[in-house]
Amino acid sequence: MSTNNKNNNNAIEPAAQPSGWFSRFLATVEWFGNLLPHPITLFAILSIFIVLLSGVLAYFDISVLDPRPEGASGRAADGVIQVVSLLDADGLRRIVTGLVTNFTGFAPLGTVLVALLGVSLAEHSGLLSTIMRSMVMNASKRSVTIVIVFAGVLSNTASELGYVVMVPLAAMIFHSLGRHPLAGLAAAFAGVSAGYSANLLIGTVDPLLAGFTESSAQIIDPSYTLSAEINWYFMIASTFLVAAMGAYVTEKIVEPRLGVYNPNEASIDLGQQKLEKPSALEIKAMKWAGLSFVLLLALLALTVVPENGILRNQETGLVKGSPFLKGIVVYIFVTFAIPGFVYGKIVGTMKNDRDVIDAMAKSMSSMGLYIVLVFFAAQFVAFFKWTNLGTVLAIKGAAALQATGLDGPEVFVLFILMCGIVNLSLGSASAQWAITAPIFVPMLMLIGYSPEVIQAAYRIGDSVTNVITPMMSYFGLILAIGVRYKKDLGIGTLIATMLPYTLVFIVGWTLLFYVWVFMFGLPVGPGAPTYYPVAG
Repeated sequence: MSTNNKNNNNAIEPAAQPSGWFSRFLATVEWFGNLLPHPITLFAILSIFIVLLSGVLAYFDISVLDPRPEGASGRAADGVIQVVSLLDADGLRRIVTGLVTNFTGFAPLGTVLVALLGVSLAEHSGLLSTIMRSMVMNASKRSVTIVIVFAGVLSNTASELGYVVMVPLAAMIFHSLGRHPLAGLAAAFAGVSAGYSANLLIGTVDPLLAGFTESSAQIIDPSYTLSAEINWYFMIASTFLVAAMGAYVTEKIVEPRLGVYNPNEASIDLGQQKLEKPSALEIKAMKWAGLSFVLLLALLALTVVPENGILRNQETGLVKGSPFLKGIVVYIFVTFAIPGFVYGKIVGTMKNDRDVIDAMAKSMSSMGLYIVLVFFAAQFVAFFKWTNLGTVLAIKGAAALQATGLDGPEVFVLFILMCGIVNLSLGSASAQWAITAPIFVPMLMLIGYSPEVIQAAYRIGDSVTNVITPMMSYFGLILAIGVRYKKDLGIGTLIATMLPYTLVFIVGWTLLFYVWVFMFGLPVGPGAPTYYPVAG
């Protein structure tokens, strides 16, 4: 059944456009945002701006005190973090010698490309299409939307999986159902990125953040220890809330605002996608692909579950800091590539190594825009780090919150907002928390709150603004996917589309935090206290 068929049971009638001040506000945001140059040009301009700004600020000796304790890794030798100039001879030498390595060493580049090599086999063999059709054939509009947001949240267990798999799949699903593909993209992006800190399972970021929180807590209490699951209960509850809020925003705000989709807006030939039930052969191939996936998971479990597992940390015997956690992209590659090949071999779409190579090459050829963007984005990120501007910004922002002198639960509202604002320019969850945790964890412990609760609040602010900042590493990838369906899609349009998710998520998620922690007094994780006993 063609997606253009008006009798398609899954197709939906376009809802009325949102009216009033909010619609005008979004239109204004979109207009201002579209005044910005292309993200590639923007990153190039910002890189030059950082160089010039660093020279000016270094001339005036702008600096902040390093909040990290003496002996801490990365702490400034004299305890003072100064803005470093790139507008001098040393800076020029560093730029020239680092230009290539900034690009080749940019972590998201390798993650995306390697993951896509595996995903391309599952995609071009037809496995992902079959799974998609099996999932949505009998699904209602509401269930499809909430399932996409929910799946996006769960994909965070595998780190970047959601960005490279869920977002393009969601756009494809919506298009195949006769709905606006950008609405599907937005729903998945919201789940993957704005809901980054929610999940039903412990993900790769949990032990990383807990490590920073523990070291910061030990500034006040040297015996304080933490583990990866300290926010698990709250994150489980957050998963269902984020899925519900994401579905609501998609259907009530974003999709009506986008209106009816015009296929002529696409930059590629979308073809006549059809929603047909999988054939008996496809179902058989999907089952065998699923079996191969389970066997791969079992094999992986054998390397990490036993105490002497070869992928555990060989020094400590723990999963923390192990090759298992560091090799997530490898698992993405293997767990998509092998089931994809198994499926293709059975249905006949993957007959030999040439088919495998062609599938991988075709996938890489579509990433040209992203690779160009990464080159300039990598320079900006490196310059920002070299000059210490990100560190100075984070510390000064934290100091501004500390100066308010608030000591009740309302302090967490400002804390969450501040984390969200800092996240606009310092997008890495671990990098931001490494800088701000030594300030906020001791400060909030001294007014009576536990490190576990402090970290849970931080993770809300760190997530909700991911979808509206071009500084987020995968923002360019999302834009590149969107351009397939709307060739003139600008950065402002994408930000305006995602802004409602940020606004609703930050309000709803903060309310959940307040109700969960302060009204019901529930622990945010196993054995996690709400309050820290302050002496005297």
